[in-house]
Amino acid sequence: MNKSILLSATVTVLIAVFYFFASMRVGVLRGRLGVKAPATAGHPQFDRAYRVQLNTLEQLGIILPLLWIATFFPTPFGWLPALIALIWLAARVVYMAGYMADPDKRLAGAGLSGLSCLALLATAVTGLVMAWTSAPA
Repeated sequence: MNKSILLSATVTVLIAVFYFFASMRVGVLRGRLGVKAPATAGHPQFDRAYRVQLNTLEQLGIILPLLWIATFFPTPFGWLPALIALIWLAARVVYMAGYMADPDKRLAGAGLSGLSCLALLATAVTGLVMAWTSAPA
């Protein structure tokens, strides 16, 4: 098994675990705080948890495809996509902690998440360009 694929698969599972936790937290808070389905607002703590979960879902549509493109079309640093995705995951934890404490404290985690996405985009594009330039005609 290619080590970079193993690393990216491991980080993908960690991301899925985090998202599962964020989703379950919304359900638990819905019940605890009496926010009846299908309402998506009603208590500040629930509202923040819901936004964390939805924003993370929105980010998954960016980070996961870029992670796997960068993994399958690696630069000389095959471990780099998994490391960037792990930094993104840490940023999402910071985002969650900040947002749950006070929505104004979400910016550090949001900023680092965005920078991680940009870094992974650059890594994926670099890998693709390298693959195109080395591909037989």
